[in-house]
Amino acid sequence: MPENDPAPLQPGATAPSSAPDGPPPPSVAVFDIDGVLADVRHRLHHVTARPKDWDAFFGAAVDDPPLAEGLSAVETAARAGHTVMYLTGRPERCRAATAAWLTDQGLPTGELFMRADSDRRPARITKVATLNRLARRFEVAAFVDDDAAVVEAVRRAGFTVLHAQWMEPSTSGTDSAPDGAPGISAQEVLFEIQESEGRT
Repeated sequence: MPENDPAPLQPGATAPSSAPDGPPPPSVAVFDIDGVLADVRHRLHHVTARPKDWDAFFGAAVDDPPLAEGLSAVETAARAGHTVMYLTGRPERCRAATAAWLTDQGLPTGELFMRADSDRRPARITKVATLNRLARRFEVAAFVDDDAAVVEAVRRAGFTVLHAQWMEPSTSGTDSAPDGAPGISAQEVLFEIQESEGRT
């Protein structure tokens, strides 16, 4: 898996130790979904409008086009022998639809970690906490995410991390204001709802 200068492992990120003659812990590669595997740009208008329509935003996730680079990264990880897992900030109520979408893309079956419906903590906190729990059972070979704040927090926690930057930065409906003035990028919208509002 590619990596970006991982920091040394910290106590909370250390993989479980095995006996000298015992097998090493299983190796896992963990992937975010929105902006990494799924192209969310077509539904961001639901959360840039006022009031925000969260039900419509999450309901439209079933129509997310896959991101080819993300699917390729999963294939590379699986081919290298890593168990694939998924870690998303989507709320738990979206589990069935999210699992069906992953299956529809032909992605490997793997554990799917989601945000509790009432959890509004920033993604950089919830995702590091989940990775630390995983590291008690597995060797976390790599984590892939598109959120710069999450990437930095995960790297500081001692994990190998790949910053996914393959989703185009803007989309119709978010890249320009009605008067023609520059708007906000898709990544800026995702950052707001992940880090400020704890929504995805």
